[in-house]
Amino acid sequence: MAKRQVFFSFEYNKDCWRASEVRNMGKVDNSSTFSDNDWEEVKEKTDKKIKEWIDSQMAKRSCLVVLIGETTSGRKWINYEINKAYELNKGIVGIHIHKLKDNNGNQTNKGNNPFYNIYIGSNNERLSKFITCFDSIYETSKYVYDDIKENIEQLIEDAINNKDNY
Repeated sequence: MAKRQVFFSFEYNKDCWRASEVRNMGKVDNSSTFSDNDWEEVKEKTDKKIKEWIDSQMAKRSCLVVLIGETTSGRKWINYEINKAYELNKGIVGIHIHKLKDNNGNQTNKGNNPFYNIYIGSNNERLSKFITCFDSIYETSKYVYDDIKENIEQLIEDAINNKDNY
């Protein structure tokens, strides 16, 4: 299976450490993983410039992977990225990362489903009806990491194959 180019969406301030753990698993195409310096640079831009950057990056990707932390759901840029991926007919998948330890060795509480308050189509259905949110059955950070690493490629493939169903 070829490594996919994906766009990782996550709350930078609270989850950049956990997100970098997932981004650096070696399971997606290297062009999918931006350095922390890239993220720092982007977040300093104007809203218009941030949208342009997201749009240009999203256009090159086959799937949006939302890394769901405790406070990811409902955030402005996460919602924008989800809506943009939907608009561009990209695969979309969520992965809960709250049980991965941060740089201080802490886990957090499970966050709400970020797809729940996004409505799509003429029937105005919740996007959460169609999107998988992977949540490891394990509690220990190391096992959660291994579980995500073992499943992320298939989750991405399933999301890409499912994109025409929403």
